[in-house]
Parts: sequence; C-alpha cells; structure tokens
Amino acid sequence: MNRVQWRGKQISGATVAIGIFDGVHLGHQAILTRARELSDGRGVIALTFDPHPTQIFAPERAPTMLISLERRVELLKQHGADAVVVIDFDRSFASKSPEEFVSEVLVKQLQISGVVVGQNFTYGHKAAGKVSDLIAAGERYGFAAEEVELQNVGGVPISSTRIREAVAHGDVVTASQLLSRPHRLEGVVVHGEKRGREIGYPTANLGYSTASNSVPSDGIYAGWLEVEGKRWPSAISIGTNPTFAGERSQQVEAYALDQEGLDLYDRGAIIDFGWRLRDTLKFDGLEPLLLQIKKDCDQARILTQM
Repeated sequence: MNRVQWRGKQISGATVAIGIFDGVHLGHQAILTRARELSDGRGVIALTFDPHPTQIFAPERAPTMLISLERRVELLKQHGADAVVVIDFDRSFASKSPEEFVSEVLVKQLQISGVVVGQNFTYGHKAAGKVSDLIAAGERYGFAAEEVELQNVGGVPISSTRIREAVAHGDVVTASQLLSRPHRLEGVVVHGEKRGREIGYPTANLGYSTASNSVPSDGIYAGWLEVEGKRWPSAISIGTNPTFAGERSQQVEAYALDQEGLDLYDRGAIIDFGWRLRDTLKFDGLEPLLLQIKKDCDQARILTQM
C-alpha cells in the first residue's frame, strides 16, 4: 500500500521540508523559507505525517492538534510549498530504519535534490536518525541537507507545544504572535439553548472536533466569526454559562457584533481569537449579566477595529 499521498502536483528534483508542522507556526515557516532558498527554483515539497506519531504509540498522551490536516496543507502551501506530501503514519511505517526512510521515501519516491529540517528533527525506527545522519545520507545519495535553528520569541523557542499551552491558558495573544495569525477553531454552527437569542445577543454555537481543535480556556474573547466567506467582528464566549442553571457542557459561542437576522445553522464556521477579555463569571440575575455583555461587546468592537 502506498502511504505517500500527494496534495498538489507531483514534482521531482525539489527540496523537501519535513515536519509534523502542527500550526505551521513561525518556526515552521522559517524551515519552508530556507527550503525555498535552497531549491533554486526547482520547487518545494512539504512532507508531513498524519496522524501525530504520539497518537499511535501513546494515544493517552497525544496532543490535541492546533489545526486540522486540511488546514495544515492549506497553510503549508500559503507559506511556500508547491506541493504537500502526507505520510500515513502507523506502526508499519514507524518501523522503517532511518536508511529505509531516506532511500525509499526521499530518494525513490520523492526524488529530492535537498532537504531542510528543524534542528530537533529525528526520523526512522525509535527516532534513531538525527540531523547529522540525514546530512551524511545526503552525501551518499547526492542531495543537500540542512537544519534550521529553532526560532525564539521572548528568549523561548517556538513550538507547537508552547502554543498549545498558551491556548490552554487563554493567552490567545501569545498564540497569535507565535502562529503569525489568530488562533482558530473550525466547525459547524449547531443548535444550542438559544438563550443568547432570548436576551438579545444571538450567538453561533460552534460544533467542532476535539481532535483537531485546541480550545482556549473558559472565558470571554474578542475576535472574528466567519461563515461562507463573510467575516464579522465578534464577542466570543467559552464556558458552561454558569448564570443559567442546568448547563454544564462547555459551549463555544460567537456573537457577530451589530448583525441582525443571521441564519447560520448547519453552515461551516470559523472563529478566530484576537484577545481575551475576562474570565467566565456567574452573575446574580439577568440584569447584571446584560450590563456586562454590553461592556464586553463594546470592548470587542474597539479591539477588532484597531
């Protein structure tokens, strides 16, 4: 079975950038940029893996992905890849030795002229292959191999793990800085309790996959809601609506500011997070809740128009 899936035109003689690339953050973008420089016009392939290797070997420790595979492919192309190759990662593929990975995948199937990886890159069975081994393999097979140093922000290396931690703490500003764009959730607008509609703030309730969406911590945020190409500044709520009795499951809801009569049910939706406004609070009745919602919307309106 061919485990190599091309997303885009098949090209040979290209430089390949290799990584999981979850988030396609600034560090990943640096790898793609160097691959473009090294390619000398012969094209760039981004080689990635799905599912995440941890999902195969230790699913209980597998991270929630920052973005879906489809979004990953889209962003890799936006940041310089002419084509994306997705490896179906399973135990059989993981059993390949470093030499087999190079000879069978990079040389035989992809026919590369160069390869660029991050400095912490490992490959092959039990991650036995290091960057130094890849460089040596390139000398044997006739391709150039380079590593790109880890990129830093605030003196700390950029990584998908760091971004997940920022998102988990509601620090969407830091996540946006490291990603070079707002952190995003994707899903479908589903029917909820419709309490927002009843109190004058109808919200789009996002149904989403927990496997491919890292959800920020409970709180109120400012950002944007996008549905079918239309994009609106929004106030976003994540939480269990503690003011109302009986609601215990986490909800992600976006109120499109100053919009009326929107019918978004069952449509694909995107929520981009710009700023965290406050923690989720329990209010003593509807009146103080409505006063706070107005303040939240006013603040979100100012921030999203900056």
